[in-house]
Amino acid sequence: MTDQPTALDLPMVDPLPDATQKYFDICQDKLGMVPNVLKAHAFDVAKLDAFTGLYNDLMLADSGLTKLEREMIAVVVSATNRCFYCLTAHGSAVRQLSGDPALGEALVMNWRVANVTERQRAMLMMAEKITLASATIEESDRQALRDHGLSDRDIWDVINVAAFFNMSNRVASATAMQPNPEYHGQAR
Repeated sequence: MTDQPTALDLPMVDPLPDATQKYFDICQDKLGMVPNVLKAHAFDVAKLDAFTGLYNDLMLADSGLTKLEREMIAVVVSATNRCFYCLTAHGSAVRQLSGDPALGEALVMNWRVANVTERQRAMLMMAEKITLASATIEESDRQALRDHGLSDRDIWDVINVAAFFNMSNRVASATAMQPNPEYHGQAR
């Protein structure tokens, strides 16, 4: 394995700007690594900032969806798209947040067998439909989420998290982005 996080020869800016280096240092302290997806974007700090800004807003900001539910959406989208990087990274996050290694594995392999709530099942169905056929989504699909207690703001968040990971999956797969080895053994 190479030190490059992707198959593209796009070296990180060196030295990184102070704010970026501080962000990478926080990742190293909190996660024990700097995720390769961040390293991959670090050839252009503006692109890295745009990526992390949107990711942090969708995945970490206040929402009617829990962090676990957002990670579950990421895994279902990534499983549908067969994105090795995102399945590995976000499967690890599901295991950590849920404390249930079996949940992470079920979502990766076949989310329909996962032990989830009806609300979560409705969200995951929508995430899969966004991934496979977003143009076919109708009011009845949104209403199904409302019927499970999701507000229109929550539905917006489901849609945006799923859409973000569809984009990220395509970038990760097309660049042969490699997950950090640390993800494989986490929370098992």
